[in-house]
Order: sequence, then structure tokens, then C-alpha cells
Amino acid sequence: MAATAEHVYTPTELNREVRLHLEAGFPRVVVEAEISNLSRPASGHFYFSLKDDQAQVRCALFRSAALKSGLGAGLRLENGMKVLARGRVSLYEPRGDFQMIVDSVQEAGEGELQRQFEALKQKLQDEGLFDPARKRPLPPYPLRIGLVTSPRGAAVRDILQVLQRRWPLARVRLYPVLVQGDGAAREIRRALEAANRHGWSQLLIVGRGGGSLEDLMAFNDESVARAVHASAVPVVSAVGHETDFSIADFVADLRAPTPSAAAELATPDQAALRETFERGGRQLQRRIRDRLQRDSQRLDHLGHRLHQRHPASRLAEQRRRLQTLDAAARRAVRRSLEARLQRLGDLARTLHAVSPLAVIGRGYAVLTSPATGTVVSSVQQADAGDRITARLQDGRLDCRVEAVVPAEP
Repeated sequence: MAATAEHVYTPTELNREVRLHLEAGFPRVVVEAEISNLSRPASGHFYFSLKDDQAQVRCALFRSAALKSGLGAGLRLENGMKVLARGRVSLYEPRGDFQMIVDSVQEAGEGELQRQFEALKQKLQDEGLFDPARKRPLPPYPLRIGLVTSPRGAAVRDILQVLQRRWPLARVRLYPVLVQGDGAAREIRRALEAANRHGWSQLLIVGRGGGSLEDLMAFNDESVARAVHASAVPVVSAVGHETDFSIADFVADLRAPTPSAAAELATPDQAALRETFERGGRQLQRRIRDRLQRDSQRLDHLGHRLHQRHPASRLAEQRRRLQTLDAAARRAVRRSLEARLQRLGDLARTLHAVSPLAVIGRGYAVLTSPATGTVVSSVQQADAGDRITARLQDGRLDCRVEAVVPAEP
């Protein structure tokens, strides 16, 4: 039987295959351990080991992830520090070293609180308490606002200052509570329940100023989260600074990054509203003026049409039309008579031009036979001794033919 062919790896190929299998097949991990062998070269990356009593893991925390973890802004890594590191397992191929690529790191004291936070967050999310579909819109113009916070903290002062500046019409009712320490979560829950029983508030702002994760734990309490969820009044959560998140933030109808921002988000700006109203008033005035002008023009048009259709106006119009027609008829008759007279004169002149009287007037005479009344126009119509009448311009001559002399050829 022939031997099965085996793939021969180079160290580079083998390390690459191992790295890919590790990164693809191994989930993200959280490791709680002590830092050792800490180094930070000029690149800004951190290299260290996480160890316990029996083993250690090489780790790399790159500069961008270190900045997100807050290193240099209140958090310093030191050898011997116990931390909670999150990341993924991998392999450094050039040396074949197993290592952990760390995405975030924090002191282990807060690590347990963070694990509790993440566990409760996942639980409530699975129950649907964070569902965006259940979140209600805030009233656009709240006139009664309830505050669930400490009466002595900076948060209540910031909120009241913003409300006075933006929306002084709102009345405020404070439900004073502890915001950290023993009993704080219980007081916050009872205040939420009391505000709902009273039914006075149109909006509730729940929160406090910034602090550590331990300081904010009252707002990460399950009973507080369920009280926010059960509230019939819309709730704005304003816990800590902009980078702080609490369970109450996820359950509330709106999360504000700070207490001041909560007051900003919960109320309209009176200056902007005034400008909007003034602009709307100017637009309304223009529309009313334009409408009045159109209606006035239409009224004039209708009045003119009514005047045209009034019986007296129609009679006057008919009278004007009759006068116009009479004048036109008179002008037509006059033009016709003038044309006829002109024509008659032309005919008279033509007739006169061809009339025998006109010829007679030039010294000629018209000869007629008294017996027959016919005109004698040829010597053949008369004989010697016949009587002939000669018509002249001013009378006639009775003549006798003495001789008939034909014209020579």
C-alpha cells in the first residue's frame, strides 16, 4: 500500500495556520490577573504578562486601545497591579509566541462591578426592557417636571439653571434621594413609584453627577431599572458624564449625557420658540394682507359685474346701443343719398353730353317731318315742296323744301 502523502509546513506556514485557528475558533475572553514584565516602547503600545500563581499569558495592548481604556487620563498600569483585561487570543507569528491582544483594561476592583453590570445588562436586554419600540416621546412643552436626584448635588443646580434659562414656564418638583451608598437604590425606586402615584409630573428626570463605577451603582440596580421601566411618566436618565453609561440609561425613554443636557433635551428653547412665533406671526400677517387684497379685488370685480347686470345699467346700455345704431343708420343713409346724387349727376352730365339739345345749342338744328314726326336725316326722306320743321335751341322754324340736292360722291 502506498504511503499517504503528508503536507510539509514551514515554520511561517505553521504559525500562520495556528494563529488563524486560534483567532477564528476561540471566543473573546476576559482575564483577571496581575501585571508583570510591563514595558512601553516609544510606539505607545503596552506589552506585559498577566499571571497568577501557576501560569502567565503574554499580552499586547496597542496605543489606540490604550487611549480608549483611559490610560494616561486617570489610569496607570504598573507591575503588580491586578486588572481585568478583555481581548482575543492570538499568536505572534515571528516567534511563535501565544499571546492575548487586549482591547480594554481596568483595575480589578471595578472588574467585579463591571461583570455584574454586564450580566444585568444582558438579562434586562433579553427581557426586552431596552427595546426602542417601547420608548415614548417626551412631551414637547412640559409644564410640570419631576426631579429624582440629590438636593445637595451639582446636578440639581445645573438642571434648575438650564430650566430657568430655556423654559421658565415649567414648574419643578424635587423628589430628594441619596444617589450613592447604602440605601440609594431603594430611595430612587421609591421616589419613582411616588412620582407615578402622585400623577403630577408630565416628565421625570432621574440622575446625578459623574463618579466612579462604584459611585454610580445605585443606577445600575435591577430594582431601579424595573421602576424606570414601569413608570407611566416618560423618564430621562442623566447619570454621570458623557462617557458614563448606566442600566437606567438603557431602560429610560431618553438617555442624556449629563444632567444639564437632560434639561436641554427635555424642554424647548423659549428664545427659539419666540423667534418661531414671531416668524409665524409675520407670515400670518402677510397671508392675511394678501388674502384681503385678493378678496377686495374680487369684490370690486363682482361689484362691477353686478352693476353691469343691473336693469337700469342694462337699459342705459341698450339706450346707448340704440343711439349708436341710429347714428350709424343716419350716416349710412346720408352716405347712400350722397352716392346716389353723385351717380345722378354723373348720368345727367352724360345724358346732356349726348342730348340733341346740346348739339342744337352749338348752332345745329333737328329736322323733322310734320306729317310723320320722324327725324329727317337724309335728302331721300324729303321731296321738293315738302313741309319740314327745324328745331332750334330757342324754338322751331316751319320750312318748305325748295329743292333736294344730293351730296356729291
